Amino acid sequence: MTNAEYKDSNSPEFAVDSRYTSNKAYQSEATALMEARLKRMKNVSKNDVIRAKLMQLKLKMEAFIKEPIHNNRNYFSEFLESYVDTIYSRRSVFAKDIDITSSKLSQIINNHREPQDAFILKLMIHSEKIYTDVCSFKKEIWYQVFFHEKLCNTMSTQKEWKSKLENVVCVSEPIAKYSK
Repeated sequence: MTNAEYKDSNSPEFAVDSRYTSNKAYQSEATALMEARLKRMKNVSKNDVIRAKLMQLKLKMEAFIKEPIHNNRNYFSEFLESYVDTIYSRRSVFAKDIDITSSKLSQIINNHREPQDAFILKLMIHSEKIYTDVCSFKKEIWYQVFFHEKLCNTMSTQKEWKSKLENVVCVSEPIAKYSK
């Protein structure tokens, strides 16, 4: 890059798309692009949409367990709801498929009950079968999401619980006593 080109690259006009001579031309292209997208979306099968949503869910779950989240949002329930609603038209059919009651599923999705180990194990088996034809999927991700959420919620509420518990926790034999 020459000095003149380098100076031009620092200009606010550098890298601005200059294909459009007017706002009208830009709007026309944007409309044409949107029409092409809609036309293509009409040709996408229901199966392809489900596969895309399942892949998206997998990526969201993987991103969740990699990042420390500092809020009290219920990601496990959101991911479960997305999973069930993507695959089934009625949640009661999913509940029947994994041998639980519809009310228990509803309570877990709506955060009125924590999922038991048996529920998560069934969910792991179910998702393993579903994702076989979609993409690679680590079945243990459901446990990872559940426990990552618990850890994040515990750490985000540390100000509330720590002051209460510090008064009852003591150290009767400090480490310094055992040092040489």
